[in-house]
Amino acid sequence: MKRKIIFYGDYFLDFYYKQEDKTKLKIDFVLDLIRNVEKVPVKFLKHLEGTDGLYEIKIITSLKSIRIFCCFDEGNLIVLLNCIIKKTNKTPKRELEKALKLKEEYLLIK
Repeated sequence: MKRKIIFYGDYFLDFYYKQEDKTKLKIDFVLDLIRNVEKVPVKFLKHLEGTDGLYEIKIITSLKSIRIFCCFDEGNLIVLLNCIIKKTNKTPKRELEKALKLKEEYLLIK
């Protein structure tokens, strides 16, 4: 199985290029896992309860906890939306709303 990953806008890439090399390697590892593994462990990819098809990719390093919001398109395509460095146990409502808005925008223009 090989999933295709695309980026909606520059949100993900802007975030990615600001990270240190070690963090980029971890992000690359997790994205490669999602791209190639049929049943991705919840440790790396989780559906966000109370949302209509919004997921978060989890990347945990020794210094930070990163969340990349995404959705599937046609069952196989992952659209990477916005990213955050999570500082608390709860996902900030503003960031969740932003991800949902980006998902809606993407689905309207595709």
